[in-house]
Amino acid sequence: MSHLTTERKVSIFAEFGGKATNTGSIEGQIAMLTERINHISGHLKTNKKDFSTQRGLMQMVGKRKRLLTYLSKHDLTGYRALIEKLGLRK
Repeated sequence: MSHLTTERKVSIFAEFGGKATNTGSIEGQIAMLTERINHISGHLKTNKKDFSTQRGLMQMVGKRKRLLTYLSKHDLTGYRALIEKLGLRK
């Protein structure tokens, strides 16, 4: 069950993807994965032995990394703006 409401997903894609209906944009997908990763990280702080969730988290982190690599190769300025906006790579 997802912790994100439909309104929250629409606002994420509107903010990062340009339009609320642009769910295929790389920036929107990365922002959505970041939101899910942050939520699951909080869950794992209280449930340290939830290994299946930990595996899912590692898969999401890997997918976000692949999307960020793709974005950095194709749109470097957009990549830099996105990581600053999301607070990644401190």
